[in-house]
Amino acid sequence: MTGDHNEKSVDIERIDNGLTANLSRTSMDVSTFIIKGRKRALKEAYNRSLNVNHSYYCITGDELVKSYKPFLPLLQDQVLCRGGSSYIITNIEKDTIYAVKDLTAAGAEIKHIEISALRTSIIYDDTVAYFSIIEPVITQSATENVEQTEGEDLWVGSTELSVVQSAKKHFLSDWTNAVPATERIREVEEGTEPIFTKVLSNPDEIFSHMKHVIGIASKRLLCSSSGGMQMVYDNFFDLYERILEKYRKGEGDGVRWITTIDQDNKDLVNVFLNIGAQIRHLRNLPPMNFAVDNRYFHATIERMEGGKMMRTLLTSNEPIYVDHYNSIFEELWKNGIDASQRIRDIEEGVHLADIEVFQSASRARQVYLDIVKQATKEVLFIFPTPNAFVRQYKIGAISLAEKAAKEHNVIVRILMPANKLANETIQHLKQNYPHRIEIRYIEQMSDTKATILVVDRRQSLVMELRDDSRTTFDEAIGLSTYSNSKAGVLSYVAIFENLWKQTELYEDIKEAHEQLKMHDVMQKEFINVAAHELRTPIQPILGIADTLRSKQTDRQQQDYLDVIVRNAKRLQRLTEDILDITRIESKSLGLKKEVFNLVEIILNAIADSKNQIAKDRNNINLKLEFLNPEEDIFIEADKGRINQVISNLLSNAIKFTKDGTVNISAVLSKNEILVSIIDTGTGIDSEILPRLFTKFSTKSITGTGLGLFISKSIIEAHGGKIWGKNNSNNRGATFAFSLPASKNDKNQL
Repeated sequence: MTGDHNEKSVDIERIDNGLTANLSRTSMDVSTFIIKGRKRALKEAYNRSLNVNHSYYCITGDELVKSYKPFLPLLQDQVLCRGGSSYIITNIEKDTIYAVKDLTAAGAEIKHIEISALRTSIIYDDTVAYFSIIEPVITQSATENVEQTEGEDLWVGSTELSVVQSAKKHFLSDWTNAVPATERIREVEEGTEPIFTKVLSNPDEIFSHMKHVIGIASKRLLCSSSGGMQMVYDNFFDLYERILEKYRKGEGDGVRWITTIDQDNKDLVNVFLNIGAQIRHLRNLPPMNFAVDNRYFHATIERMEGGKMMRTLLTSNEPIYVDHYNSIFEELWKNGIDASQRIRDIEEGVHLADIEVFQSASRARQVYLDIVKQATKEVLFIFPTPNAFVRQYKIGAISLAEKAAKEHNVIVRILMPANKLANETIQHLKQNYPHRIEIRYIEQMSDTKATILVVDRRQSLVMELRDDSRTTFDEAIGLSTYSNSKAGVLSYVAIFENLWKQTELYEDIKEAHEQLKMHDVMQKEFINVAAHELRTPIQPILGIADTLRSKQTDRQQQDYLDVIVRNAKRLQRLTEDILDITRIESKSLGLKKEVFNLVEIILNAIADSKNQIAKDRNNINLKLEFLNPEEDIFIEADKGRINQVISNLLSNAIKFTKDGTVNISAVLSKNEILVSIIDTGTGIDSEILPRLFTKFSTKSITGTGLGLFISKSIIEAHGGKIWGKNNSNNRGATFAFSLPASKNDKNQL
């Protein structure tokens, strides 16, 4: 039979008509009888084949091989001598092909069916049928009084019409779905197999299919819940013992298993370890249980609680599926903890903290979202860049936090750099959840770029930022580290709280500035008090952070402590600026004049700026040059204040010049000293230019707009002038100041 629909229909009709004809013309006593044991049943069936013209067999390949030699002459007599027919359905494998070929030569028509779908039956002239008791086709009353010996199955023979018709129905159904023997033999001999992907939902079919696949496997890779391990133990343990026995003899790759190991299932894990399985513990398993070898892939989303057999099973021999899940398993295996170590920790009562490192971005994403979903009290985020916030908003992390705040009153706090890209989302969160979601801004992290997530102060996930220019989460992140270690998690909480308090102080000051712009008198009073009060906590913060930094050996912890120090120093500079403003406005800015070399001050300021550029890595293509460093220029002035002005002007030039040059020059003439700083940056904003040297003149997110006002006051206190302008070529700006040349200055000419 070729598989064509019309030919198949004719073939089935021919068999069906033969069965019906025999039923209609045969007159026999109706009887049903029981035979104990498969061997006796098959022997009785073959003995009865002496006088039949038409026979129909559905038997396993093993049974076919064992019985075909004595049956061969009977078949030849039935088909060749008496003009009868014989139809056989069996599972054709490499070791049964020779028997199939001999039977085909004797006149039998044979088809192949997978052993998992095979239902054993033998029908002669539609008058005698044998069935395994596993699939009874008669009422329970027919066998209820039969004593069954352990290890023996009960077969039913019957000439009852309903039983024979049921056998006929099953046989025809199997014959329709079976593959012609010639096709199957070609597949086996050429090493090919039909590609399939299907979902099994019949429990018996699932069991038979898994038994067949495991039985021929030389390796098994499994990732399952403890329920899946219990299911394997209850149903297929002997087959896994067989795989591992072959492995010990150097055949195949054995069994590797990934599961979550705890107090409840450690004994079961030990059972599999004792027979040679390799097992690793993984806290966060994928949502799907799966098993894979070199040929087949199985998967189910059911947890198989208590070892229950799954009700649906996805199975496939598609190479793309098999290769894909082999790769997934290997990635998960890298992150697992050896089962023996895990069990030892459990038995010794060691604190069962998990630390997992994920190389796979997709795995990190899954764990990330799962952790946020588990939040019951608090979620803390630190985003190193605005792009990091946007990417993680896209994958749903922020939405999950929003849902937790809405449905479970979870407190969500976020630290991130300010940026217009995320402004709309941030405003939405602030307006809709003013008491449960709070967002504060920090400087963009240049030294350490990692997203930090802490949930309920019990779990943390740190995700390195590999490439911030990427638009998707998976492309942007590198290694990720999960931990539920109390000490580790609380260290990240401490970092978060330190940054949070600094932003609180900084936000308080900025808010005060906004109010004091409108209330000048209140402004002066508050700034004076606030600056003096801020001086007290800043120094201990710097001192403690520096001490912790010197004792810390972990690179990542050092980086985060550097962030604390940097922000504290920023706050310290702001405090000093505020005090300078107070002195300027109260006309109490004192100058401590001395004679010093201005060139040395400029060179030192340039060196400090270059160090900061190298550390920040934000201006890697920037060139900073002193045009005439050879000539010493001595001046009588306040050395600290002049250094403050030069450093401030250099800092501004660098801030607005990402690429290009910043040149500084100092020239001594008869009556004055002129210092100029020329950059090729973005220039001075047209809105800022008219009020360039007034207080709070800035459009920068991080600046306060006090530096130029203070610089102007210092220069004017020395009797000099300061100015700024955009360059004529529309590239960058020039800031310059002049100071009167004293007698000592002129002597250097």
